[in-house]
Amino acid sequence: MTAKTSVIAALCAACLTTACVHIGPTRLRADQVDYARALGDAKKREILAAIVGLRYGDAPAFLTVSSIIAAYQFDTTAGATGNIGSGSEPNYALATGSVSYSNHPTFTFTPTTGEAFASAYIRPLAPELFMPLAEGGIPIDLLLRITAQSIGGLQNDSALGGDNSAGAPGFFELLQTLRRLQMAGELNVESRQENGKATVYLALGASTSGQSPQITSDLARVRQLLHLAPSTRTYEIVYGPSSQQGDRITMVTRSVLGILTELGAQVQAPVEEINNGSTKPTVGLIGGETRPTIIVRSGPKAPKEAYVIVDYDKSAYWVDRNDFDSKYAFTVLQNLMALAEADTSTKAPVVTIPAN
Repeated sequence: MTAKTSVIAALCAACLTTACVHIGPTRLRADQVDYARALGDAKKREILAAIVGLRYGDAPAFLTVSSIIAAYQFDTTAGATGNIGSGSEPNYALATGSVSYSNHPTFTFTPTTGEAFASAYIRPLAPELFMPLAEGGIPIDLLLRITAQSIGGLQNDSALGGDNSAGAPGFFELLQTLRRLQMAGELNVESRQENGKATVYLALGASTSGQSPQITSDLARVRQLLHLAPSTRTYEIVYGPSSQQGDRITMVTRSVLGILTELGAQVQAPVEEINNGSTKPTVGLIGGETRPTIIVRSGPKAPKEAYVIVDYDKSAYWVDRNDFDSKYAFTVLQNLMALAEADTSTKAPVVTIPAN
């Protein structure tokens, strides 16, 4: 091979090398994070859409992403022409090539219906399912404000309206006191397996000495509000509507649909839509609460930087990105829904990325 033909061959090789890119490993680095974020954002929008829809009496529907196929296509062509002249004819070499790239992902959605819907969304959450979240540091006042309809006979707010729709002041006093004890390390949630059944206990007064007057007062107040025996430190949490004197704490919990409905009742709705019967009056605050669990704003158009946005009827509804408390409560809600859905037959989504 002469030097001139080597030049032509080198040009062809360079074109082919540039075009034939292995996109599989490259796309994996991006897709693993991008699809995880996309699934999380889609779930947030689904939850907010359900909250707003229930505010107006619309039944929610839930779709599970069961599979994602990232169909990438990368085509290349290359060619070369040349002339090794003699005499007066010039020497030249020409390399040509083309590259085409396309991305057509396929998503498979599975509606949640039947027994899976009833188990995940309609049945009340079991205390032993969500109370262990407090062991991991979730604020117990936020957790119980979302999940509990009543504790020891003390009522949380209710979306059904009426004189007691805002809840009992003692309920919110209890939550605030429990939170102070949790931050002081004087409250623990213990999960146990007894006779093949999962049970959960609330332990009050972790330290045996050196308690401050505030802690002593808070411990006494919790026992008083819940009618608990003062000589006991560990109390079993059981499902039930009324208070029991002794070593048990009764709790009526909400279902996922109940939680979403209650959160929707706190969303500020236009006065004209309340007056014309489109929705119920907004549930107010009581017992020292200063804000709704999740502040959902509405208007003709949402800001682009909002944390999550959905459109309903002629308005946009959103949660502000700079509202950390609302975002954190939204995250807790997502975790609760994931726990509820874990007991159903729903499978985690499978992402397939062809490696070309």
